[in-house]
Amino acid sequence: MRHTVGGRACAEAAAVARSVRRAWQGPGRERDLVVLALKATLAAVLAWSVAAWLLRNTLALMAPWVALVLVRTTVYRSVAWALQQTLAIALGTVVATAGAMVLGRPVVAMLLVLPVMLLIGNWQHFGEQGIAGATSALFTLAGGQWSAGIAADRVLAAFLGAGVGVAVNALVLPPVYLRSVEEAAGAVVRECCAILETVAEGLEEPWRYEQAVRWQERARRLPGLLRALCSAVEWAEESTRLNPEHRRRARPATSRPACGEETLRTLEDVADHLQGLTRTLAEAAADSAAAGPVRHTDVTRPYADFLHKVGQALTAYGRTVTGEDTPQARRELEWCLGQVEDAHQELRARLAGRPAPGPAARELSGSLLAEARRLTRRLCPEGTRGGRDTTAGSGPPSC
Repeated sequence: MRHTVGGRACAEAAAVARSVRRAWQGPGRERDLVVLALKATLAAVLAWSVAAWLLRNTLALMAPWVALVLVRTTVYRSVAWALQQTLAIALGTVVATAGAMVLGRPVVAMLLVLPVMLLIGNWQHFGEQGIAGATSALFTLAGGQWSAGIAADRVLAAFLGAGVGVAVNALVLPPVYLRSVEEAAGAVVRECCAILETVAEGLEEPWRYEQAVRWQERARRLPGLLRALCSAVEWAEESTRLNPEHRRRARPATSRPACGEETLRTLEDVADHLQGLTRTLAEAAADSAAAGPVRHTDVTRPYADFLHKVGQALTAYGRTVTGEDTPQARRELEWCLGQVEDAHQELRARLAGRPAPGPAARELSGSLLAEARRLTRRLCPEGTRGGRDTTAGSGPPSC
């Protein structure tokens, strides 16, 4: 047990060291977190200084607390949370002050005010900030002094903190999360390509049910990566709202296709087709699991060649949506997509022109052809390949 705890502690320490090194070396998630922490600290210090100068109440602490919380990952979220939180704080402070002044005893006021504020905090328009109403009511009742002037100071402190927090987040390195989308899209593309290559290599020889199950389990993990990409797309879109610098900082990305909704839809379809393909292979292997490896290599070897071409095209596609959309990358993508089309046509001709031996092989051949057609249509939609130069030669374009 001691060795296990020590090993985990060492692993955590190593992970922290790697994060610190990545933050120091260059842009990335780790550096973004460091910048966010420093901005939140700056906002808290500024809010405290302004509140201490303008207000005489000791709960000028309310200002840095609000500012610290409101330096969020996007300017839009900072503004939205500022409105929700300051309204909740104002309501909680006013209700708590009125209850304490009428009842005269803080404990009795807590018993009546806190349940009301906790229920009001569930109102959908308060979002995640509804709890701030009950928190501010608790601070007010625990302070021991209640008056309209004190309540006004506390509400003013909250508004000051919100204003400082939003201003710091909007004016000091406002984040634009285009890089996060590219990283998430790259992770999906890499995993899809790895699955394609693994399956293609396995189909070149007789393959077993256990192999097909591993392929299927790996494909089933793709939706998790897609959810991360979807979240990154949403963050990127939100980070441009109310952001005074998003046009300047996003300008380098305007020369390439937007890595957003269209990329997400394409990768979702590819992942769905991969899950269908691995499911088909697992079902085919399950039917013959007792008889040993599946030996329909006359069907699967041509299909393996097709999957290799799809993997190459997907790799080229990934480069065009993760920051390398140069003319050379586009030409390479065009060439790879042409190879996918040609491989699909050749696959259809080979499998349709040669009858498969036995009903199981015929069923597998038909299922694989259907999946190949779906993949090809997703990667090479009609109307986008009409201008391909088929006389350009057999190799990929060079610089």
